[in-house]
Amino acid sequence: MANSVKRFALLAVVITLGAPGVAGAAETMDHGAMDHGQMNHGQMEHGSMDHSAMGYVQPGASESRTPIPVPTDADRAAAFPDLPPHTMHAGGINSYFLLDQLEYQDADDASVLSWDASGWIGGDINRLWLRSEGERSNGTTEEAEVQALYGRAVSPWWELVAGVRQDFKPGSPQTWAAFGAQGMPLYGLETKATAYLGESSQSALRLEAEYDILLTNRLILQPLAEVNLYGRNDHERGVGSGLANTELGLRLRYEIVPQFAPYVGVTWNRNYGNTADFAREEGENNDEARFVAGIRLWF
Repeated sequence: MANSVKRFALLAVVITLGAPGVAGAAETMDHGAMDHGQMNHGQMEHGSMDHSAMGYVQPGASESRTPIPVPTDADRAAAFPDLPPHTMHAGGINSYFLLDQLEYQDADDASVLSWDASGWIGGDINRLWLRSEGERSNGTTEEAEVQALYGRAVSPWWELVAGVRQDFKPGSPQTWAAFGAQGMPLYGLETKATAYLGESSQSALRLEAEYDILLTNRLILQPLAEVNLYGRNDHERGVGSGLANTELGLRLRYEIVPQFAPYVGVTWNRNYGNTADFAREEGENNDEARFVAGIRLWF
């Protein structure tokens, strides 16, 4: 009995002092050598644990949920109502108007107010096109014309047009039959080619092209070109056969909103052949550059 007490006291001293031998023995225990299979897990009374006290609820303890009803035809109709057709394919009537140029031009002889407008009304395939352009100088209308054309789309990018053109100035009024094509052969390049048959067997051809170059989201540079050719001389209206005149322009606009944009730019106009001869007789310039400033709007 005395020996047992001494051994127990010695063991307590060793554990208290943290004897290296005891700590090393604990660290070097081979847990893999322990036969866990010999442990009697059945002696653990899991069933005696009170799970409800720990906040757990047995699966069968809660009430059953209300069954989800089977969808009816009325439910399906409410979930998938009939939607209106897309505007571009509805076959309705739409419209568009563009005042591409309403500008002041600083010409050599006098200041000029010039305009170029177009618009359409109709659907995706068939439309009525309206065009107008002209200029006024010193309070007098020097050039003015209006066109009414039926347009029919023949591809996503091309449209054929046919109708009438009425000239009010220069000279006496003149009516033309018009037909041609317009579209975008390249992305963003807008082109028009229109032929005209007028009174007294007169004929004409006008070619137009313009392109928008986006410098920023709001700042846009627009180069433009127009070429006019005539089949016969018309001294009263100041045009000669062949290549009559050309106009090249470069306009820089700032879109405050997409529908409204002020701009500045330059244009260069030149007459050729008999048209240049008629202009010289009237004391007009055949080669002229102009500074322009105006607004562009659409709706």
